[in-house]
Formats: sequence, structure tokens, C-alpha cells
Amino acid sequence: MSTPRPPQPTPADDTSHPVAPAFRERLVPGPAAWCGAAGLGVIVGVTLWPLAHQAAFAFGLVAAVATLVALIATAPVVEVSDGALRAGRARVPLDVLGEVTPMASPAEMRTALGPALDARAYVCLRAWARTGVQVELHDPLDPTPYWLVSTRRPAELAAALRRGEAQAGGTTKAVTPET
Repeated sequence: MSTPRPPQPTPADDTSHPVAPAFRERLVPGPAAWCGAAGLGVIVGVTLWPLAHQAAFAFGLVAAVATLVALIATAPVVEVSDGALRAGRARVPLDVLGEVTPMASPAEMRTALGPALDARAYVCLRAWARTGVQVELHDPLDPTPYWLVSTRRPAELAAALRRGEAQAGGTTKAVTPET
């Protein structure tokens, strides 16, 4: 006679593996910044060349690599996961989000960052990501009216925020930019 087996855990019961984020983007610099880092290495090397050739090459290489590492290490992550939007070090729950406006053109982003910017807004900006989203906040305890977040994929981020908000039971609305 066989003994009954204990029930096997289902994937929903397994909490040891985190759920993949609905959206994730690290705002690493583009090719121009990489070329700038290499250029900095060349400048350091040329500056030190009259003093010592081997040292000039080594210091130039170290300057270029250190700049690249710093650019990658300081690149903020924009992520929608675990019921929250994270942009850099800041985090906001999806249930306090309001209207989401994707800005698919650099001109829209420039306007939002310039004449239309509210000084109380949270801004996660990287110059090499020229598009973004504006997300209104409806939190009576927070004076921040909205977040302005750089992203190279504004439509995807807006869609992920809508899906996350719908799952959380909130009221995020998407605004389609007028073309």
C-alpha cells in the first residue's frame, strides 16, 4: 500500500524567486558618453606623455576605465515592480499615482523640464535619455505634484504603470500625446 504524497508547491507558493519587474531600464550613457570617456583617457595620456611614456599610457587607460565605471555605477534604474515605481533612489507606490503622460519627443521633454516645470516636482533626469514620462501623484501627505522621469522607452513605461495600477486597483490614467 502506498502512502499519499504531500502536496507539491505551486509556482504561486514559491516566494524564493522574485517576480520579474513589469518594466526595468538602467539609464546608461549612449555612445557619445563612451567616446567622451575614451577622449578623457587620451587627454590624460597626452598631458602626461612628456613626463613618462609608460605612465602616460597607464594613467590614460585608468582615467578612461574609471570614467566608464563611474558612468555605469551612477546610472539610475527606472523600474516598475512590487507595486511601486522606482526612479533612481526614490520609490512611490503605484496606488498614489494619477495621470501618466508619455513624452516621446525631446521637444516635449524640454518643455516639461523648462517653462512647464513645477519646482516641487521630483525629476530623475539623464541628458542622454531625451524622452520620458510625467506621472502625477495623488498623495495628500506629499507636496510633490508629479514625477518627471527620463526613459528611452516612454510608451513601455506608461503601459507598465497602467498595468501595475490596474492590478493595484488604483486610478492611473494614460494620456496619449497629441501629434
